Amino acid sequence: MTLTTIVIRIAIAALLLTVLTGFVFKKHKSWLMTYVQNFCGAWFLFSGWVKAVDPLGFAYKITDYFKEFESTFSATSFSFLAPMFSFLQDYTVHLSVFMVTLEIVIGLMLLMGSRSKFTSWTFLGLIAFFTGLTGFTHLTGYVPEGVNFFEFGKWGAFNVNNMKVTDCGCFGDFLKLEPKVSFYKDLALLIPAFFLIFKHKDMHQFFSKTVQNGIIGVSIVGLLLYCFSNYVWDIPHADFRPFKVNTNIKTKRAEELAAQANVQITDWVLQNRATKEELVLPNATYMKQFKNYPKTEWEIVDQIKTEPAIPSTKLSEYSIENAEGYEVTEELLNDPGYSVMLVCYKLPGDDDQFDKNYVERFTNVTNPFTAAAEKAGWKVYAVAGGAGSEKIEKFRHEAQTPYPFYMADDILLKTIVRSNPGIVVMKNGTILNKWHYKKLPSFEEVQAQYKGLLGSK
Repeated sequence: MTLTTIVIRIAIAALLLTVLTGFVFKKHKSWLMTYVQNFCGAWFLFSGWVKAVDPLGFAYKITDYFKEFESTFSATSFSFLAPMFSFLQDYTVHLSVFMVTLEIVIGLMLLMGSRSKFTSWTFLGLIAFFTGLTGFTHLTGYVPEGVNFFEFGKWGAFNVNNMKVTDCGCFGDFLKLEPKVSFYKDLALLIPAFFLIFKHKDMHQFFSKTVQNGIIGVSIVGLLLYCFSNYVWDIPHADFRPFKVNTNIKTKRAEELAAQANVQITDWVLQNRATKEELVLPNATYMKQFKNYPKTEWEIVDQIKTEPAIPSTKLSEYSIENAEGYEVTEELLNDPGYSVMLVCYKLPGDDDQFDKNYVERFTNVTNPFTAAAEKAGWKVYAVAGGAGSEKIEKFRHEAQTPYPFYMADDILLKTIVRSNPGIVVMKNGTILNKWHYKKLPSFEEVQAQYKGLLGSK
């Protein structure tokens, strides 16, 4: 699905709601205001829901922003702000749930016409906030490596590789938008936002204030429970990430890597080091004349390439190493039997003292499952992120895990399953199922589910 498709569908939904509001319920004061209310309300309901499905994913995106802000402000006269962003990184999940809940509730309040002035200003505030984030993200493309964002005189040509945050997270993992596209989208939403501010008295109203307040209260409680259910005691009920159940990692990964290998360079973007003049040369021309552009005088700013036939996802970054640093990805993906992979994006604690509760997730929950799986002939292994081999060995001893631990990028592991640890059952490179550790069934239940379908091993 594309942004254009989303806009069209929300516009149609808003039109239908406007017809109902005006002709059936006779509640409208202004046709234009009613349509704007319904469009903006439906927009917030949708964009909020796709993030509520995966609050952890949105929290990870907020963390990316805070890290970038911390780095940016620490090197300026506003360095006193940097510790604030470092502090906030510990509360990104709470902020994620709050922002998602607020977004959906404001969307609901727009549809009802509840507290028109407050709702209008809050809608504007949220749009302005998102515009600032997406604008900052897009503009970092003009900031070369080693240059601070606020050193405007040192900005160069736009290069997508300069951006530290490459996706705004506006639609979670449901739809990835380039920061530039998302920035323009937010600028466009400022138009109806200001219209709501100046014309809020023309909003249609549904229900009495008492009923509106009751709906809002119930919605907040329901949304909080829904958000919690998608990360506290279970994984997201809808999976928009590339590692969803029934995905064949082996096949998809190979297809993406092949598509990347076939990408062609079409143009080279050069910049004169002295005059800052920029040139865009076709690849064939540059290959013939590159001696005319010595590195002492010209800097390669960017390469313009063709788009891969298959868009790249985290699947192409699926890479697992053993303790010696050798890749074992193909070996694991080509295993024809059943395998249980425990995903541990982080081993909480230090080398001397691991988090007690985390260790108990293994000793009390996953160890009985993996012991039964190994007894049945299933391959069992864990993949940890952000930890060296020495720390992993100490953890294995404390958690009493006899199976091997491998290493992978922590962001990759966060993408595979929203649980730490998360349990993934695979066969021949295909994800058959995955669970939050709090929802892990007994091995006997899992074995009974797949026995006879794909063989017993």
